[in-house]
Amino acid sequence: MMKIADKTVLVTGGNRGIGQALVEEALNRGAKRVYVGTRTPLAHADGRVTPLTLDVTNAAQIQSAVDEVESLDVLINNAGVALYDDLSDRSTLERHLAVNFFGTYGMIQAFLPLLTRSGGVIVNNLSVNAIAPLPLIPAYSISKAAAFNLTQSLRALLAGQGVRVHAVLTGPTDTDMTRGLEIPKSSPESVARATFDGVEKGEEDIFPDPMSKSVADSWSSGAAKVLERQYAAALTETGWVS
Repeated sequence: MMKIADKTVLVTGGNRGIGQALVEEALNRGAKRVYVGTRTPLAHADGRVTPLTLDVTNAAQIQSAVDEVESLDVLINNAGVALYDDLSDRSTLERHLAVNFFGTYGMIQAFLPLLTRSGGVIVNNLSVNAIAPLPLIPAYSISKAAAFNLTQSLRALLAGQGVRVHAVLTGPTDTDMTRGLEIPKSSPESVARATFDGVEKGEEDIFPDPMSKSVADSWSSGAAKVLERQYAAALTETGWVS
């Protein structure tokens, strides 16, 4: 099992909300180095924190981050965008896909050599909306569903390389993204703690809050999860992956 103590962690979108809470929780658990990717300059009092100027839609900035990071044990793809829409504007859907899907994909591909070398883990902060869309934010839901499918695919494809891939299926959390939604919300700090608990326990799909936990049991025994396991096993049995 992966323990965060003495490990090197990279968190994208680490300047606020869940990302900021993940940074602090990694430090609390004794991480040796925490790289924090943000689009704007970041200052942090803890000497273990190294800021990275990192827009996950910018290939040059991703490569610069790769050049700066010497080793990596945990990649947390947390950067995201969520806008209210009704799917009438294609550009809104494309913006969500650029950040939430292709940004995650680009980060994984760029840092995979370091993660393979360390036998590390990839943690994709997704949403319960990846399982069922919230009609208030359908473009966001679609992008998270795509990122979840990516997570499941890479989980099987990278297992033979010793890299584990986790999905964090968060429910409503008290961040800027949910401002204005008058619904019960979990704190970013509690979500961050539960996320690292799940990683350290080796949980493939992490349900880090009361709302998401309410569907955890039915998800783990449901048809979609059963098919995922069957496909992964078939991939190994047929020799496509070792």
